[in-house]
Amino acid sequence: MIRVVLADDEPVVRFGVKAVLATAGDIEVVAEAENGSAAIDLVARHRPDVAVLDIRMPVFDGLDAAKVIRECHPGTKTLVLTTFADDAYISRALGEGAAGFVLKTGDPQEIISGVRAVANGGAFLSPMVAKRVVDQMSRTHPRPLATQRIEVLTAREREVLGLVGAGLANAEIAARLHVVEGTIKVYVSTIFRQLGVRNRVQAAIIAHESGIIPEN
Repeated sequence: MIRVVLADDEPVVRFGVKAVLATAGDIEVVAEAENGSAAIDLVARHRPDVAVLDIRMPVFDGLDAAKVIRECHPGTKTLVLTTFADDAYISRALGEGAAGFVLKTGDPQEIISGVRAVANGGAFLSPMVAKRVVDQMSRTHPRPLATQRIEVLTAREREVLGLVGAGLANAEIAARLHVVEGTIKVYVSTIFRQLGVRNRVQAAIIAHESGIIPEN
């Protein structure tokens, strides 16, 4: 069972997200918070697998909370709830340790998929969020730069990067490519170093921007 702490300052949103997660069968919301500070306290108390955090909350916003959770409770992964109005927050979040972004008004199944992906060590970007980020980045960094960046990677490394962008964890990538998980860990570390990124979300953005996400 994947254990979740859910934080949003709107009770109606918390109710809806909790109801969606309850349909999954393998996800349990163990505690709810109205702000980022309370979410941090609940993570310390319950040690959940995932903290689902709204970006805009009082006291501590979701990104401040994600940063503290990453530093103090690395066993808990963070999935951020966002809206189309949060472009600036999304850009900032790429370096704050969030493992995924899900659109509040998107397909409810994406919340379930996002929780599962980050709980398993993967990164997850709602397709609409990914498109928004890529569009935003391409305004200042033209698309050819993304494809140029991945030219330093081998064909196998690009394949792994595409699967990281699709939200797969190392174990899932290993199973897909019929290799041991340790090999994938080496590939991922090499990819991060070659691309100059710090986490799977940043790598996933480059994968989306380069158009190398596999269809299946």
